Amino acid sequence: MPFINRIGRANPGSPVAQESIAKFMKIAHGLDALEGRKLDFLYRKSGIQSRYSVLEDFEQDSVENFSFFPKNETLEPFPGTKARMDVFAKEAPKISLEAVQNCLKDSAVQPSEITHMILVSCTGMLAPGVEMQLMEALGMNPATERYCIHFMGCYAAFSGIKLADKILRAEPDAKVLLVAVELCTLHFQKAYTEDNLLANSLFGDGAAAALLSNQAEGFEIKDYSCAILSQGAKDMAWSIGDFGFEMSLSKYVPGILNEGVEQLKAEFENRFKLSKIRNFAVHPGGKQILEKVQEAFGFDPKCNQHAMGILRQFGNMSSVTILFVLHAMLSDQSLSGDILSMGFGPGLTLETLLLAKS
Repeated sequence: MPFINRIGRANPGSPVAQESIAKFMKIAHGLDALEGRKLDFLYRKSGIQSRYSVLEDFEQDSVENFSFFPKNETLEPFPGTKARMDVFAKEAPKISLEAVQNCLKDSAVQPSEITHMILVSCTGMLAPGVEMQLMEALGMNPATERYCIHFMGCYAAFSGIKLADKILRAEPDAKVLLVAVELCTLHFQKAYTEDNLLANSLFGDGAAAALLSNQAEGFEIKDYSCAILSQGAKDMAWSIGDFGFEMSLSKYVPGILNEGVEQLKAEFENRFKLSKIRNFAVHPGGKQILEKVQEAFGFDPKCNQHAMGILRQFGNMSSVTILFVLHAMLSDQSLSGDILSMGFGPGLTLETLLLAKS
């Protein structure tokens, strides 16, 4: 049976306090005192204390100290998509490598033994890609099979895990390395819209790597499913614009997820024996999302403790985030039994994964 054996994490630089990011946003959006207080309130209620970014500008208290954005309060000329992708090409391989090294540290598996690599990202892409740079840096076998999952959003790590599961069932001796890297803060949008205001308050940067094999260690992959809540297609979307990637993220997403989960509860009971599960790993897309999913399932608030903790320390790192949550649960010696993991993304897509801690 396939298992998620190990998970390694990495973040760029030092944590940036949510209050510091709020100060940057008030400058960037050109807010007056009243609108500034509204933004401060939103940031205080976000459930996030700190985030990470490959850009140092978000922790600067003066435009004169900016290094990526122009040194003026209008941020003009606003950096285009190429400038942002240049940063991705430079920084993504670095934190991906750190995540892989943390994953394989003290492992009996050497990089040269990896048979398949799956790279996940929705915040940057290039060819030759990050996965090829990792292979070279790690001294991996050039015959290693490579797969890239791009632009699927926050649920993409679930797609990577499912692909790894299928590979391992077809090739029992395979060893699969899953790497997710997201530099969400590269795509800051300065237009003062509701979607941008919400997205700018949530997202951070990070990378995670997971080793998967048929060795009975870590999380056993028992089952998975996917559902599309088409009524939310316009409420969570992701597109490439002239000034980075543009996100549509409406305030109605938590409610749509709540309704969708309610509709799927009977199916979850039939497929996963939902009523018997006590451990949940929910993608922390935001504090309200965690609360709405908890409300829909009627489970105890402590079931969200790992996800809330990751949200508080790192914010939403898109596809990377659920691997951070699973890392925290893998390290929790008091946790045992089945775990129902859920992730959400454009579509509106709901991915579900049933794991068991060995």
